[in-house]
Amino acid sequence: MSLKIAIDVMGGDAAPAAEVAGAVSAARQWGCSAILVGDTEKIQQELAKHQTEGLSLEIQHASEVVGMEDSASDAVRKKKDSSIRVAFDLVKQGRAAAVVSTGNSGATMAAGMAVLRRVKGIDRPAIGTLVPTLEGQTMVLDMGANVECKPINLLQFALMGSIYVEQVLGKPRPKVGLLSNGEEEKKGNDLTRETHQLLKETDLNYVGYVEGGDVYNGSVDVVVCDGFVGNVLLKVSEGLAVAIGTMLKREIESRFLAKIGYLLSRSAFNAFKKKINPAEYGGAPLLGIAGTGIICHGSSDPVAISIAIRQATEFAKIRIEERLAELL
Repeated sequence: MSLKIAIDVMGGDAAPAAEVAGAVSAARQWGCSAILVGDTEKIQQELAKHQTEGLSLEIQHASEVVGMEDSASDAVRKKKDSSIRVAFDLVKQGRAAAVVSTGNSGATMAAGMAVLRRVKGIDRPAIGTLVPTLEGQTMVLDMGANVECKPINLLQFALMGSIYVEQVLGKPRPKVGLLSNGEEEKKGNDLTRETHQLLKETDLNYVGYVEGGDVYNGSVDVVVCDGFVGNVLLKVSEGLAVAIGTMLKREIESRFLAKIGYLLSRSAFNAFKKKINPAEYGGAPLLGIAGTGIICHGSSDPVAISIAIRQATEFAKIRIEERLAELL
């Protein structure tokens, strides 16, 4: 029997239509089980647009919604019947194995910590994101949950990222790099230099400083940085992917020979587009909470959401939080 995934269907830009469609797709394609958390009437209206017979889909009513403008602390303290809070409550109660949310990432992180608590030994959970590289995938963390960090936080991020890559991606002894403005030890700032010294004293497969270009060349499996740098890196990467796609399209449309070339290499272009499409990688795991949570982009389409649900199902089976607790 498939693990049940609690889905906050009210938080995204196209909520609840995209979330419901994604849940239906995940249930149909991979047999995933989902509890749709939010306004019952609106969820039922969206489900009516799909063929759901035989699919494992439930509804859990939640009367409140956390908006992107809400602060994380207020969302947890003042909106206790919000869809994101109720979703994590379902995990705490044992009715669900994981949470998937397309809503306010700060509120999702705060709700996860408030309801499920942190893994013992972890000061600050982090948001990790898998990015495509020349050699496969690299885990980058933190991607925005912790703007101001101490060296011990980055050390814990490195440990969590290493365990994730080892357990989920199946890479033994993953290489860990610390993002800096150069590979020389004298580079960086006080935070990176102090973290560098801490990481050298661990049993992790730490290779030292890495630069921005190393994130995508596949030379390391885990890249560690604070949430400010990580979020800028994420947004720049997303913008660059869109810009490259747009420039290629304009060049192809403006030249006859380019159109012919595109027709001859259409499969390669489609494969490239799929590889850099964030939707293909689902969501970003919350690492460090005592449970499983996946954060999706607010603009995620049904494809991205369905992949995130499958991702949450597989992630929950591994129970990385228990492995992490054992090592700390």
